[in-house]
Amino acid sequence: QVQLVESGGGLVQAGGSLRLSCVASGRTFRNYGMGWFRQAPGKEREFVAAITWSGSGIYAPDSVKGRFTISRDNAKNTVYLQMNSLKPEDTAVYYCAAGINPSSSQYRAWNYWGQGTQVTVSS
Repeated sequence: QVQLVESGGGLVQAGGSLRLSCVASGRTFRNYGMGWFRQAPGKEREFVAAITWSGSGIYAPDSVKGRFTISRDNAKNTVYLQMNSLKPEDTAVYYCAAGINPSSSQYRAWNYWGQGTQVTVSS
């Protein structure tokens, strides 16, 4: 089992920045790829970014490229999501995930999930 706890969400104005953190415990953190997903009300969970266990592979959709950056610190069992130039459409609950196939953008392919942290971007 891997336990994931997110933090860093909040309310920010459009154009602002937030940094989300996700601390993992349980099974060896560095064995897993890590990812971030988000879910807005009435919408399906959406892939935001992912990173391989070594940090050498990073995946992200075009909607966030150039604005969001994923990174990880295996010594701290932590993965981060730096979000810049936030837009109102980025408003959602953001979830941290762990899985053995970080290249997958399908949420059903991921094994472990955090409880989520709310990000609200006002216009």
